[in-house]
Amino acid sequence: MRTIRPLSFAALLFSLSSMAIGQETPVAMPQSEPAQAITEDDVLREFARFRDLLAERNYDEADISAKRVVEMTMRVHGPQSLEAAKALNNLAIVQHNNQQYAAAIQNFTSAIEILEVVRDRLNEELVNPLRGLGAAQLGEGRPDLAAKSFGRATHITHVNEGPHNIEQIEILESLAEALVRLGDLETARDTLDRINALNVRHFADNALGLLPSLMRRADWQHRAGYYNDERITYRRAIRILETTVGKEDPRLVDPLIRLGKSFYYNEPITDGSRTSLALTGETYLKRAVRVAEAVEDFPWLELAQARLALADYYISNETHNRAHSIYLEVWNELSRDEDRIELRHELLERPVPIREEGLPRFSGGGANSQSSAGLLTGVIEVEYTVSARGRVKNIRTEARPAEFTDMQRMVHREIRRRIFRPVLEEGVPVASGNQVFRHEFYYSEAELEELRQKKAATANHQETSEE
Repeated sequence: MRTIRPLSFAALLFSLSSMAIGQETPVAMPQSEPAQAITEDDVLREFARFRDLLAERNYDEADISAKRVVEMTMRVHGPQSLEAAKALNNLAIVQHNNQQYAAAIQNFTSAIEILEVVRDRLNEELVNPLRGLGAAQLGEGRPDLAAKSFGRATHITHVNEGPHNIEQIEILESLAEALVRLGDLETARDTLDRINALNVRHFADNALGLLPSLMRRADWQHRAGYYNDERITYRRAIRILETTVGKEDPRLVDPLIRLGKSFYYNEPITDGSRTSLALTGETYLKRAVRVAEAVEDFPWLELAQARLALADYYISNETHNRAHSIYLEVWNELSRDEDRIELRHELLERPVPIREEGLPRFSGGGANSQSSAGLLTGVIEVEYTVSARGRVKNIRTEARPAEFTDMQRMVHREIRRRIFRPVLEEGVPVASGNQVFRHEFYYSEAELEELRQKKAATANHQETSEE
């Protein structure tokens, strides 16, 4: 993407502002009638309006207001001012919320360039726009660029706050996300270890304060496929709670459920069979339900979710009578009033995945690509039925382009392996047909052409053999 320098970008922002208020092209002011003077008070009033719109999550109107703030700020303070950088950063934040990633990237980049001029390349005020730039780059499908942005933001915090500063945690978590998307799992794992070391250092005298970071760490480990590490992290969180607040504290319910669910997955090199692992998850799920039921006024939704987690385990383990008994109990609990009935629809009246593995975003030829830039998008469409026992049946798949049969088979196998919480009618599990799953993947034009040539060669060989 071409870098837009601050001065040239200023003109673009003026045209964007004009478009935002209903004009398709900017209208030049007659030379005999100079533009109305704008004061700093005018900028502050529009900025206050922008903040109100943002607080209301009225992002469309906030976008228009932010563009006005940028235009007014540049008129009052100049296009290469600290105030202009802040206004551009605010505009980019709104555009990111509106998923206008390309525009957000341009605005964050321009804000950064201005700050580099009026401050310096290591100033701490660069951290926030760099974080925003990285987030927008992730949204645009460029984790390679995002990793560089987050890496630079982290370096700036080291220069200004020291290498062990706690402010870098959220940046490192974003960096880990970019690395996971890149498929660089070992570096992501090292980053997670670094985050953990910083948190342990910071919360040395506050064990409970470490819990949120441990839960996030376990979630990252699950997404990266480090299931053994995930279970170690959850057990550590549970031990902290047992030591500090007791073995019957309601805060144990969530990590116990997460730990129990982790046993649906295994690392083939270090784990045994999935069946033996799944059996060990029951202990934690039953304990979670027992703790929740023993707490007076435990939130009814969290109690329902704990019971459903145990019922899901029984479905996965083919113990259907136990599962059906719990499902019916939860169905009745969620049928008591309108608010609960709405949640009943979400939790029990549609198939809910119990165990599912991720699917590759790139086809075989694009597996080593760092981003989706320059690639085309393919689709695997899947239709299937979920039986009353939570298993996939009657599965049909279609690839577009049709040449990507390897990706089609991979998706087909994964969907067939998945286990679902079945749909309930009047509390009774039933089969649910016409389920649709859509998997998008990236491929290169060269790869598609190679597959077509192989297909044509195979067809010619078959014709020759028949002759």
